[in-house]
Amino acid sequence: MFKVTIINPRRTIYEGQANSVFLPGNEGEFEVLDFHRPIISLLRGGEIIIDWNKYVAITKGVVKMHRNELVALVEE
Repeated sequence: MFKVTIINPRRTIYEGQANSVFLPGNEGEFEVLDFHRPIISLLRGGEIIIDWNKYVAITKGVVKMHRNELVALVEE
């Protein structure tokens, strides 16, 4: 499991642990799993899916995965 934080300019949307996060990357969709290599990516409109049971709709954003922690800064 790894730590996941999704925030927008006004509030924290989600904070918790996850086994899998599926993201709408700017160049295509991708999945981040436990101990994923460090990555920074732009996000396009779509849904961030956490463990295939929590859905967060976004219009755009940026995501960073580093040291087994994922942080997404998004606009809803």
